[in-house]
Amino acid sequence: MFVKGIMIPKHHCFTIEHNENLTTALDKLESHQIDGLPVLEGNKYVGVVTRYGIYESFFNSSKARDEYLNGTTVAEVATHSDMYLSGDEIFERTLLDLKDFPLLAVVDENTKFLGIVTRSDVLEQFGSAFGTHKPGVRIAFTSVETEGRIARLAEIAHHFHEHIISLVTFDETDKLVRRIVMKVEKKDNIDKFTKKLEESGFRILNIQED
Repeated sequence: MFVKGIMIPKHHCFTIEHNENLTTALDKLESHQIDGLPVLEGNKYVGVVTRYGIYESFFNSSKARDEYLNGTTVAEVATHSDMYLSGDEIFERTLLDLKDFPLLAVVDENTKFLGIVTRSDVLEQFGSAFGTHKPGVRIAFTSVETEGRIARLAEIAHHFHEHIISLVTFDETDKLVRRIVMKVEKKDNIDKFTKKLEESGFRILNIQED
């Protein structure tokens, strides 16, 4: 999935103009219960203002609170002016960029603001990949890293008419053993299914129903 697939488009975003003061920014952040606002100059993206950034900049100033908030524009404290996305990136690569920041802007080649990708949206997609939104039985197991193991797994699941909700693998390195987490719909043949997996060389680590 690409970033543009999870982007919140501009017309659904809360934004703020670059010449607005920090009092206005805090009011918007509070009223909408959000952590950051893209800062725009017309249609052009110029940065992001966050609650944390406002507090930090005030702490480092020598002005009184009201004087600082009313007399400082968001452009003066905005960050990430040169950190943004084009929309063609693979979404999982944004996770590290969003680890310590609530959102990233998506812009075109002229830095025209198109929308945002938020940390919560990226985490939501990872949750979906693990099937966290649908009840079922999660089976964790290992397999020797050889050609055709995923195909064999799919063959066994098909034989038992298992409906696979999610399938995630780990250890994409030169290790000889790969960990796999599969989530399937709850049925009364889980014992037979897992027994067949073990007979086929898959080592069951854990079975958990949710």
